[in-house]
Amino acid sequence: MRLSIVIPTLNEAEHIGPLLTDLAPLRSTGHEVILVDGGSTDATRSLAASGVDRMLESQRGRAAQMNAGAQFASGGILWFLHADSRVPPGAPEALLAACQAGARWGRFDVRLSGRHPLLRLVERAMDARSRLTGIATGDQGIFVTRDIFAQIGGFPDLPLMEDIALSKRLRRLARPACLRPPLLTSSRRWESRGVVRTILLMWRLRLAYALGADPAQLARRYDG
Repeated sequence: MRLSIVIPTLNEAEHIGPLLTDLAPLRSTGHEVILVDGGSTDATRSLAASGVDRMLESQRGRAAQMNAGAQFASGGILWFLHADSRVPPGAPEALLAACQAGARWGRFDVRLSGRHPLLRLVERAMDARSRLTGIATGDQGIFVTRDIFAQIGGFPDLPLMEDIALSKRLRRLARPACLRPPLLTSSRRWESRGVVRTILLMWRLRLAYALGADPAQLARRYDG
């Protein structure tokens, strides 16, 4: 099985180098790394050029960028990673083993980079909620076989909650494989806004989305 790793970026010069270093061993064994940039104005693209197999430009928005990358992917398994993630040793092998055992999609546990004690609670809550509900977030490194991704039509064209919407579509077809090697993701948004404030904001946004709120309005609240 060949992996196609799709990374959406927008001004990720600070993070893209370490992630591509993590993925270099995969490239050396024949797996594919695709970067889809949404209009970076920093050094993201120049820093990434030597560490990817294909670099694309797309309209801004993770859903659009990841769908664009999937269109050009040649692997049988699509793995969507945020640029501020880090991939620990053993994670790719766990993913491939799960798919070889029959998993059609899945995600990883997650660890946040900061040291604030409440971030440990956030991590545990994210992982436990995902196992209970079968819903994954983009920070958890969603992976999916190419055939089932095509079957559901890819990521819904949403400015926010595209990962939740994708998970709901996939969950109708199969439960996710929940892999324990944790991906490390940046806690910058939690720390910059305040951990408690961000927790409350995300709860409100998820509840509003579940009740049918317009994702475009939720995106403005998230960015604001």
